[in-house]
Amino acid sequence: MRRYEDIFDQGTPVPLRRSLLGHTVDTAYERGWSTLANSDLLEAAERDGYDLLITTDRNLRYQQNLTSRKIAIVVLLSTSWPRIQQHIGEIQNIISTLAPGAYHEIEIAR
Repeated sequence: MRRYEDIFDQGTPVPLRRSLLGHTVDTAYERGWSTLANSDLLEAAERDGYDLLITTDRNLRYQQNLTSRKIAIVVLLSTSWPRIQQHIGEIQNIISTLAPGAYHEIEIAR
């Protein structure tokens, strides 16, 4: 079974990593990338072979040209771990179907 390499951007609740079975998850902070601008973070993540960026940055798609990206991107529309926790199944399902370069926003209800 293939193991997926994911990177969490600043603001993505770290406890989510325990719910992503079959994924190795690093954070931008752990990699020393917490001060990188979005474009530099995306380039570093692709260069280092990450498959998926999980972020809470709602503006990412407006600030970056994502059309030529190899890394898939998931935007969680909340930073609240208790709220995100209620959507783990949905997050897992979406992540399992993403193709390289895909972009998907996940609404997190209040």
